[in-house]
Amino acid sequence: MDCLFCKIVAGDIPAKKIYEDDLVVAFHDIAPQAPVHFLVIPKKHISTMNDIREEDRDLAGHILYTAQRLANELGCSGGFRVAMNCNEMGGQTVYHIHLHVLGQRQMNWPPG
Repeated sequence: MDCLFCKIVAGDIPAKKIYEDDLVVAFHDIAPQAPVHFLVIPKKHISTMNDIREEDRDLAGHILYTAQRLANELGCSGGFRVAMNCNEMGGQTVYHIHLHVLGQRQMNWPPG
């Protein structure tokens, strides 16, 4: 498999990790769009949101819980945005699900 995020999980590509457990890895985005901008990815390879299965429900919840906890730990208790892109029309560029967490600046709507 030639997946960038799988290589980060395996330790083959370095990342500025901020958290890791048995299920997920969180690391700073390489092109941050906010003072706080990190990704939470599952260690299990799931290509898109459309590929999440019933057996992945607990994992999906763990991704969200981890994002919320880390956002608050990193000073975003006043608010933050989470986003997960799906497929080309949704803006997905790496086909391994990942949750973007952005904070410490005012977010606008619509996002673009």
